[in-house]
Amino acid sequence: MSATAPLLMLGLPKGSLEESTKALFAKAGWKITTSSRSYKPSIDDAELDGRFIRAQEVSRYVEHGFFDCGLTGYDWIQENESDVVEVCDLIYSKASTQKSRWVLCVPEASSVQKPEDLAGKRIATEMVGTVKRYFAQKNIPVTVEFSWGATEVKVPDLVDAIVDITETGSSLRANKLRIVDTLLETNTKFIANKASWANPAKRKKIETIALMLTGALEAGGKVGLKLNAPKAGLDTLLKALPALRNPTVSPLASPEWVALETIIDESIAREIIPQLKSMGAEGIIEYPLNKVVF
Repeated sequence: MSATAPLLMLGLPKGSLEESTKALFAKAGWKITTSSRSYKPSIDDAELDGRFIRAQEVSRYVEHGFFDCGLTGYDWIQENESDVVEVCDLIYSKASTQKSRWVLCVPEASSVQKPEDLAGKRIATEMVGTVKRYFAQKNIPVTVEFSWGATEVKVPDLVDAIVDITETGSSLRANKLRIVDTLLETNTKFIANKASWANPAKRKKIETIALMLTGALEAGGKVGLKLNAPKAGLDTLLKALPALRNPTVSPLASPEWVALETIIDESIAREIIPQLKSMGAEGIIEYPLNKVVF
């Protein structure tokens, strides 16, 4: 492969997801660096080139073939009605590892209780196409206008309702807004251009990236655990150990002892380690994980 002709052009989301995306790739094995205002990153893989652009635009450029693959939200794939291959889900964000929701909201004091109550009203959102289709499917006549940001502060003075994205709902509550309906759930997806997906060499590389990214995400919140245990109490200990898969049990020099290794959720380590100790386990080691590949 020529050094001047990378195999893949990668579309990366600039903005709120930029740093968490670079951190995810680093955990997966790729170092992506950028200067303060650069849209062209440096990637430590001669087969990859890329650009940082707004997540709202990634799916269009993947569909049109400027990018072979990229990361963007399911919401923007739907909004752009992009015809792309959805390779895998990557549920991560700047704030959490849960899916976000696009929700229809009104002020807490509003008389609106259901979408039909907004007939003839004005709605502000970044997701104009999606919101228009939502109300059209319900045969509810509304005016939908594009919002350039700070959408939650526009009700009730400028518009009657908004459709905005939320992860935790804290911003909505802070602005005294009430959810009327959820339009869609969204999370980051790794997507590919259909022609690139049909190219064997490109598809193999795309699948490698997908495997490593999902492996890095699977490792989040999990830790490895090693310990030595008396063989006599092994059955009881195994029942107490919540393993990702059956734990590995290996013999030790002493026939009366065995070594165990497994993967557990980090959140339960603080409870399970003292329990294992009380059951006779020794030499307990907890260690971090970079990737877990199923």
